[in-house]
Formats: sequence, structure tokens, C-alpha cells
Amino acid sequence: MNPLLEFLGRSRDEMVADLRDLVQRESPSDDIEALDVLSSHLALRAEQLTGGTVEEVEVPGGARHLRLEVPGRGDRTLLLLGHFDTVWPRGTLESMPFKIEEGRIYGPGAYDMKAGLVQGLWAIRALHETNRSHPPLVFFMNSDEETGSRTSRGLIETEAAAAAVCIVLEPAFHGALKTARKGVGMFTIDIKGRAAHAGSEPWEGASAIEEAARLVTLLHAETNRTTGTTVNIGRIEGGTRTNVVAARARLEVDLRVATAAEGERMMRLILGLQAQDSRAHLTVAGGLNRPPMERTEAVAMLFASARMLARELGFDVDEASVGGGSDGNFCAAVNPAVMDGLGAVGDGAHAITEHVERDQLAPRAALTARLLETI
Repeated sequence: MNPLLEFLGRSRDEMVADLRDLVQRESPSDDIEALDVLSSHLALRAEQLTGGTVEEVEVPGGARHLRLEVPGRGDRTLLLLGHFDTVWPRGTLESMPFKIEEGRIYGPGAYDMKAGLVQGLWAIRALHETNRSHPPLVFFMNSDEETGSRTSRGLIETEAAAAAVCIVLEPAFHGALKTARKGVGMFTIDIKGRAAHAGSEPWEGASAIEEAARLVTLLHAETNRTTGTTVNIGRIEGGTRTNVVAARARLEVDLRVATAAEGERMMRLILGLQAQDSRAHLTVAGGLNRPPMERTEAVAMLFASARMLARELGFDVDEASVGGGSDGNFCAAVNPAVMDGLGAVGDGAHAITEHVERDQLAPRAALTARLLETI
């Protein structure tokens, strides 16, 4: 058996205990106090496991981020990336406690993505315990990924630009590594019409709702299975009363694109929308929150290496292109060498069924360790 996998297999119970500690310290994205409590615990545990140096990065208006630095051979740094915030509000543990049933570990944030943090830290520990060398490592852990990485994006881009390779410990997709992610855009469209009596003088009005209906049809028609572009009007509101021609309406738009070129095209289309009725007016705001992570030649080479190393460890991995974004998208904008999805195997992100496959913790941590050792 591979020494890394053997060590991590023996350490599985400790890995589960670390995951329990992280899950039971709830960390919703909008709760700075809870996030800072977890960051202090995580900083201490990261130093204990890796022997590296942790910096708690203070940011204005947000919770702290963590930057772990572990010395190694050579002068090209490898970046590991993950987040410790979750979508779950404080108190979720009361109805969704940490538990293990039939080999599955349940709990808020276990799969997305506290298990990935545990696997990354134990991968580094395994390299040290088995006397394996590796390049210098930076493990950046942020506290605001689930809300768009507002305070950490610039820090992530700086680390990624300086790194030889970026390894993102987000969950796997049904076991597959993520070699492409769509870019994510968010827009609001405010429509100002003209009110009028719907029965007596409807022609004097300019219906904002009629404009909204036209825009929904126009934008949804841009969804295309071939290009991978999707547009979804996820929320619509407007009007006042049934007998009043609507003077206002608002649309909230979700955009997903597979390539930067398609993102630019859709940005021009959405931001350039005009009202059909000259008496109405549109105000469009928003843009791409995350650029697409495209399957570059460097990504393909990384996946080929990961598949080969996984087979050496006794299992196989596939690759997947996914519609959701991660901080890997930010890395890809400044560095073509990104491998995502090296975190937990499980399912149920953001759902009450969220869980991690316990028996996959050690093998996936071993795969990360082998990548760190061989890149």
C-alpha cells in the first residue's frame, strides 16, 4: 500500500474528529463573530497539523481570512484554496446535528466544504509523516466564499497569480474532479413605466409589467444547451393594484456562461437592453460575479496527472464541467493551471441531505498529497 494512503487510513478517525470540531463551530457567511471564532480554532489546528505559519488576515467590514504558509523545496509555490463559511444560519445544528450513519457524515457545511479543509491539512501532515518533500505551499482559507468573496477576491487573485498551480478543495461532483466551471453573472433590471387607470384610460399608461414580460421571454431565449449559456429570471415583482397600469417592475437575473467570450457577449446584450415602449425606461445593473473557469491545456494536463495518481492509489476519478462557481473561477482568470473538486466526496450541498462519504476522506487526501508531491 502507498505509505501516504496507509498513514491517512490509520488517521481517519482523527480526520473525522477534526471535521466534527469544524462542523460544530457554526460559521454562516453573515455572522462575523461566529466566523472569527472558527478561524481562531482553525488557525491553531492548521499549525499543529502542518508545522506551518498561519496569518489571520484582517479585512475591513468582514471576518478574518487565514493564510497558512508551509516551507518546501524550490521557489514556485503551490496554492491550496478553500473556505470555512457556510450557507447555514447559526442554530442549524439543533435540527441538523453532526452525525455518522451508514458511513455517511452529516452536518451543516460538512460537504461544502469543511471536509475539504480537513483533507487538505491532513494531506500536508501525511507528506511530513512519511518524509516526502514538496514545493512551498500556501493554503488560503477565506470566510466569505458563499456570498461572493467580496473581501477575499483580491487576495485570492494575488496568491493565484504568484502560484505555479492552484488546487481548490471544493467538493467533488459525484466523485469527479472539476475541470471547468461556468462564469456567474447577477443583474437587476428596474423598469419605470407610466401609471394609468386600467379601465378608463389604459392607453395613457406604459406598463412596466408588460415590459418585464417581454424581457423575460427575450432573455430566457438566450439559454442554449450547445453553448452552455443559461439565463434565469429568478425573481420578479412590480405593480400596485389590478386596476392600475403598472408603473414599476423589477427583475433579478442569473446568468451562467462557459467561456469568457460568451460572457462578454451576454454582458453587452443585458447591459444594453432598452424598453420597447418609448415612454418606459430601464435601469440595468450588475455584471459577472465570477469569470468562467475554462478547461485549458494546463487544466487538462493536471487532470491527467490526477487520474494517473488516483489509479496508483487504487481508485479512478472522472472529470466534470459544472454550472456553479467557486473561488477557482478567480484563480483561473489569472492562472491557467487550476484543479478544482479535490475536496470531499458526498452530496447535498446547501441541502438538509448534505453529507460526506467517510471512507473517501483518506483516499482523496492521499490524492491531494500525491499532487503536492509530484507537481
